[in-house]
Amino acid sequence: MKFYRTIFLLMLSLLGCTAAASPESDFWSWFQQNEGDIFNFENNQEIVFDKLAARMQKINPSLTFEFGPKKDGIREFVISADGIKDAFPSVEKLYAAAPQLKKWRFIKFRPRREPFDIKYQGISVQAASVTVSIARDGAKAAITVLIPGYTESKRDSYTGIAYLILDQALGEYDVETRVGAIDVVAPSARYGQVRTLMDLPEAFDELLSR
Repeated sequence: MKFYRTIFLLMLSLLGCTAAASPESDFWSWFQQNEGDIFNFENNQEIVFDKLAARMQKINPSLTFEFGPKKDGIREFVISADGIKDAFPSVEKLYAAAPQLKKWRFIKFRPRREPFDIKYQGISVQAASVTVSIARDGAKAAITVLIPGYTESKRDSYTGIAYLILDQALGEYDVETRVGAIDVVAPSARYGQVRTLMDLPEAFDELLSR
C-alpha cells in the first residue's frame, strides 16, 4: 500500500510540474541559461537577437524587445508589443513572469523617451522641427502632428513617422490606449497653439487629467 501511495504522490508531483510550465516560464528559463550572452549581446548581436526574437515569438508573433545601455552593471530589457494592442496581454503575462535578476531591469512596453530624428522609407525628419496640436477626444486625446515637408502623396510614410514620433514622446502604452484620432499635416498658421515634442508629454497628461 505504501508503495502505491508513493507512486501516486510522484505522479501528482509530475502533473503539477507539467501544469506549472508555460511559454512565459520557458522563456525566462532560457533567458537565465543564456544570461551572459544576452547581457553582452554586442559580442554576437545578430545571433543573440535572432534567438531572442524566435523565443519571444513562440509566445506571441507580435512580441519584440529593446535593450538599454549598461549602467552601473545593470541593463534595461524592454518587452514590447510593437504597437499592436491585441498583443498587450502577452506583454503583461511575460513581464509578470519575469524573475528578479541583479543585472536586469525589465520594463513592459516601450517607455517615453526624448524624441530623436527619424529616417523612414527614404524620408528624414528632425524631431526638433516637429510640432503637435492636441485636443480632447472624449476620454482620449486627439493629436495632429505637423511635419515639415509633408505631402499628401506620401501620406502613408508620414503617418508611419508620426506614429514612431508619438511612440517616443508618449510611450507605447499611452499611444495605443489614451490617444484617439491622429492626423498628420504640414505646418500651418491655422493651427494656433502648437507644442514641441518635448512639451507634449506634460500637455498630454494635463489634458487627460481634467
